[in-house]
Amino acid sequence: MSFKSIVRELREMRDGIGSMSRESRSPLHDHSRRTVRRPLLPNQNHGDRFIPNRSSMDLDMAHYLLMDSRKQNKNMETVSPWGEAYGTLLAETLMMNRTRILSFSSKPPTPANGIFKDVFLDSISDYQVKSVKQRRYISKSAERTLDAPEIIDDYYLNLLDWSSNNNLAIALGNTVHLWDASNGSTFILLSADQEIGPVTSVSWAPNGQHIAIGMNSSIVEIWDTTVHRKLRTLQGGHRSRVGSLSWNNHILSTGGKDALIINNDVRIRSHITQTYRGHHEEVCGLKWSGSSRQLASGGNDNLLHIWDLAMASYNSPTQWIHRFDDHVATVKALAWSPFQSNLLASGGGSGDRCIKFWNTNTGACLNSADTGSQVCSLLWSKNRGELLSSHGYTKNQLTLWKYPSMAKITELTGHTSRVLFMAQSPNGCTVASAGADEFLKFWNVFGSPEIAKPATKTSNAGPFTDIIHIR
Repeated sequence: MSFKSIVRELREMRDGIGSMSRESRSPLHDHSRRTVRRPLLPNQNHGDRFIPNRSSMDLDMAHYLLMDSRKQNKNMETVSPWGEAYGTLLAETLMMNRTRILSFSSKPPTPANGIFKDVFLDSISDYQVKSVKQRRYISKSAERTLDAPEIIDDYYLNLLDWSSNNNLAIALGNTVHLWDASNGSTFILLSADQEIGPVTSVSWAPNGQHIAIGMNSSIVEIWDTTVHRKLRTLQGGHRSRVGSLSWNNHILSTGGKDALIINNDVRIRSHITQTYRGHHEEVCGLKWSGSSRQLASGGNDNLLHIWDLAMASYNSPTQWIHRFDDHVATVKALAWSPFQSNLLASGGGSGDRCIKFWNTNTGACLNSADTGSQVCSLLWSKNRGELLSSHGYTKNQLTLWKYPSMAKITELTGHTSRVLFMAQSPNGCTVASAGADEFLKFWNVFGSPEIAKPATKTSNAGPFTDIIHIR
């Protein structure tokens, strides 16, 4: 007898037994059905779900299992011997030829090109890279410490600068000392007379050979450091001490206690070319932008001005393009971003304690961060998006910030008095700080450059070929 014949006979027996025992069977318990779909990747051939292939299903086996589960229900009454015989015969027959109850036309698809694996590995790789960058080691101890006796404890002066030729200049009282960072040698460039000293500001020219020195007597001297000789004296512009200096190629800008800013062309005899009048008190911060177009000036009147060289007019009393009065204390610390020519950072004194960021094209204040202490000086990293600030009361610390989030990266607390001045090495890695505690300290705070930059060629002659030697 064939399998189909056996199944047909069993169905006839089932129908007969079912008609006899239908009245004595308990009703089925009604369960709410809820379809739970497993999340699957979309398949181009089948859409977003799988449909069973009913032609390959074993419906008889399914029916048997369904009846067997009902049979074990506690409320179900005992079936007749005919029903039990039917169940036994059905089980023996079907189990001998058992096939899959449900069958699908194809296997579940696998992610194309291992997309989940690739995304996961990429995210792990990105995280590891970021973690390595965040773990950059920064020593909290100074690499070198030098004595700086008789350095003037005056917030409004600028007594430290580092040349492109790797020479550090620092003013100590009436003298200017040069320290060669390549070999550690030092020598005294000048000792000013009591009538014109003490020295109130120093600033290296872009060529790294010439240096401008501001005096308490209002004059400015320009020296050639290779031959240790004074080239000329600039005078007649200011009426009191010159506390701030900034170079723009052959233009030397000077800021004085008389609230004046004077542009001096060092190539010509009549050196005064423009005079900016916008401040009411001493000009203590002065910086030209990297584009050589804009000059930022900060003063003891809590004002910050932006001047444009192309708009300068000697006869006009006010030529600024922006005037900011957001700071509530002296504005001395100024730093232009090396990556964005119109981005300026400014720091306020002890009554302000804030670092503010400006778009000097639009005049918008981009951000303001409260540092909690007097901001004495600011330096941008030349190699990454970081800003270093030096402070006075109360911690006398150097603070490294991540820009633009202004998250604090680390603090350096080697000085015991306020850190008045900072200067950066030509490669941008090392920072020198001078404090009122009469110490000069060197910090490897910015680390090695991430991308090597080609060295800028400088000429010892450059714009100073026509300097006139006037005493």
